[in-house]
Amino acid sequence: MPRRSGELQMDLWLPLLLFWITLAVVAPASGPGSEGQRLLSRAKRGWVWNQMFVLEEFSGPDPILVGRLHTDLDVGSKNIKYVLAGEGAGTIFAINENTGDIHAMKRLDREEKAEYTLTAQVVNADTDEPLEPPSGFIIKVQDINDNPPQFIEGPYRASVPEMSAVGTPVTQVTATDADDSGYGNSAKLVYSILEGQPYFSVDPNSATIKIALHEMDREMREEYLVVIQAKDMGGHMGGLSGTTTVTVTLTDINDNPPKFSKSLYEFVIPEDLPMGKTGGNVKANDRDIGENARSTYNIIDGDGLGMFEIVTDAQTQEGILRLRKPLDYETKHAYILKVEATNVHTATVKIVVVDADEPPVFSKPMYRLEVNENAPINTVIGSVTARDPDSSGSSVRYFIDRHTDLERQFNINVDDGKITLAKPLDRETDMWHNITVTATEVKNHSQISRAIVAIRVMDINDNAPEFATEYEAFLCENGKPGQVIQTLSAVDKDDPIQGHYFDYRLVPEMLNNPNFTIKNNQDNSISVLAKHDTFRRQKQEMYFLPIIVTDNGHPPMSSTNTLTIRVCGCSKDGEVQSCNVEAYVLPIGLSMGALIAILACITLLLVIVVLFVTLRRHKNEPLIIKDDEDVRENIIRYDDEGGGEEDTEAFDIATLQNPDGINGYLPRKESNRTSSSCQGRDSTPAPTAWTSTSSSTSDSTKLTTTRRRPRTTPSRSTATRAGGPSPGH
Repeated sequence: MPRRSGELQMDLWLPLLLFWITLAVVAPASGPGSEGQRLLSRAKRGWVWNQMFVLEEFSGPDPILVGRLHTDLDVGSKNIKYVLAGEGAGTIFAINENTGDIHAMKRLDREEKAEYTLTAQVVNADTDEPLEPPSGFIIKVQDINDNPPQFIEGPYRASVPEMSAVGTPVTQVTATDADDSGYGNSAKLVYSILEGQPYFSVDPNSATIKIALHEMDREMREEYLVVIQAKDMGGHMGGLSGTTTVTVTLTDINDNPPKFSKSLYEFVIPEDLPMGKTGGNVKANDRDIGENARSTYNIIDGDGLGMFEIVTDAQTQEGILRLRKPLDYETKHAYILKVEATNVHTATVKIVVVDADEPPVFSKPMYRLEVNENAPINTVIGSVTARDPDSSGSSVRYFIDRHTDLERQFNINVDDGKITLAKPLDRETDMWHNITVTATEVKNHSQISRAIVAIRVMDINDNAPEFATEYEAFLCENGKPGQVIQTLSAVDKDDPIQGHYFDYRLVPEMLNNPNFTIKNNQDNSISVLAKHDTFRRQKQEMYFLPIIVTDNGHPPMSSTNTLTIRVCGCSKDGEVQSCNVEAYVLPIGLSMGALIAILACITLLLVIVVLFVTLRRHKNEPLIIKDDEDVRENIIRYDDEGGGEEDTEAFDIATLQNPDGINGYLPRKESNRTSSSCQGRDSTPAPTAWTSTSSSTSDSTKLTTTRRRPRTTPSRSTATRAGGPSPGH
């Protein structure tokens, strides 16, 4: 340190020595013999110094000489004096009025102020009149090594993964020196490690701390304290130094496998343990920490692979053994399982991406645009934008996929992507239009991107409201005045944002209608009311009531709708029974049920009359057998036995065809053996062929009809003539 101070004093006094030598050479030329010549020359300022130096922290018994000012006006006999002004003049720096010597009166610190700007001037000693303009100069404070290096941000903390390779950077520290870095080596710093070897090292110039030992294991030691020193003067003897500490923590890596605390676990499980319940826990310990200590458990072998499962408890990192199938002690008493615990390993994958020609990218995957219905053609709806993500930056052209716009309702500008209207739109026909826009690179037409553009057609009031349905009202004849005939509501194809509000009113010519009026229900519906109770079907069966419906759009739209009202007959409860015109001729109070009953009775009487007439006509027709199917039997009962097949006397067939004879009857005699009866037809089926025999005696008339069958003794029989009573009845 004393040697350095001596060198600085030598550097200061050498310029002063040269200054005095210069004054000695110039002095003879400015002697008395040459005064007349100097008076004839041009007066000018001749300062020797415009910059001076003073050593900082210099202390001594006397003020330190900084320098001397001299002017050409100073010839020795001239009555002049030097005046000093500026920073520190009179306090820090003082000037000798006669000689121009400048002295530093105080100890200076370059770190507080490195230079001072002052002004010197020569004035007349008696009158203080300036003899020349003032001249400025600078006094610089020369630096000495009086400030040690400092670590402003210390102490430091750093971390590095365990098992890092030698030379792996840990952290970097930085020290600062308040001395002048542009002068000497006062601020030139060199770093060294004082504590932390052999584990760490430090770069002397950059102060980067690095790993210096192989395989530093966190599980053996986790934290290290490193002391770093910064020394100025380039690290040479006599330099000042400062230190800081760095706490280095080794972070964990997954370098330890999980290990079970026991090689055999034995659990006793009841046979009736429910499925899914815990049968036991196993635990594998891992020397690592955090995510590196997480383990998963798996059953890898054994005779109970299908009977049990094992899962990991995220909180305790235990393996929980659970039952998957019911146990049966009588079938199997014990199971052996082999369980494995493994870490959840992670790895870093570095992927190098090779540039490829990518298609254009739209600013949005989907665009939502709006346009008013009935907007004029060429209206700009909106625009889409796409760019080429490649470094080449190709231009992009836009097109509409016509498969999504078959009616060609939209157009797009190929250069800027503006979508315009090609045809008028109707919201009531289609509220949304979804089209696909494609973007293609100009340089490569195969690079195509697509974006969906959803165009919503905004509603305008272009549809008039109308009745919700074709209403037909029914009015009872016996109704009361003011009764509600029908409630009407309206619909509108438009969809205003503020909702629908309909105004109902009668057409002007119906305002004074004596029969009906309307009432607003305050819910977009109205009620049609009757004004009186004198409605009669005989007078007028049907009424037509035109009503105007107006919406609240801009401009409002309206339509005229007609309500048909029928006058009907109703029950006392007001239930409609008949609205037909035929009901006019019915007596008052005759219901529809009574009318139907009367018509049914009349129809039944007509059917009976027709049947009676038909039977009478059928009775008057002659009994003539016209075919084999028309066979009638006329049997007279008698007590005598017939001759059977031998009784074959001839008979008159006309007698059989007309049993009543020519005059309508046969002669009869009183006989107590002969009687006739009218009986029903025999239930025995009619034979397919018959042989008839007729004989006549004085005592009785015998008529027999027999079948062709073996002869039997006839018994008393009864037959009935088909279609009517027997002749003798």
